[in-house]
Amino acid sequence: MIVDRPILLVEDNPDDEALTLRAFAKNRIPNPVVVARDGVEALDYLFGIGQHAGRDTSQMPGVVLLDLKLPRIDGLEVLRRIRADIRTALLPVVVLTTSRENFDISHAYGLGANSYIRKPVDFERFIHTVSQLGMYWLALNELPEAR
Repeated sequence: MIVDRPILLVEDNPDDEALTLRAFAKNRIPNPVVVARDGVEALDYLFGIGQHAGRDTSQMPGVVLLDLKLPRIDGLEVLRRIRADIRTALLPVVVLTTSRENFDISHAYGLGANSYIRKPVDFERFIHTVSQLGMYWLALNELPEAR
């Protein structure tokens, strides 16, 4: 498992944030987790601006877990901006959301999402889903060299 790369969790719901962090702990995923509670915070972190001015942007997350229904800037716009910038264009982005809307699924993939996963309501299924996410994106998936 690549433990030196953080996970960027973009989630505005405190309950879903806590549940996700609990699932990471229960699955012994050792990567640090950076939480952004809206789209602006996520973009600030990725591009080293705003409240994250001066952050070493050569250290990108191993994966971004992106909710779609976010305040200020929604998840689809965050995804569009990630893919539009050469520094983040190849960053793995997994949409992790409650939305089952076909528009959201199609639009997310059209904008370059690597995966679209609906959050399971059942805690045990959620734990299993997070385990699979961690195993694939942080242990099995190969990332390109940083730009």
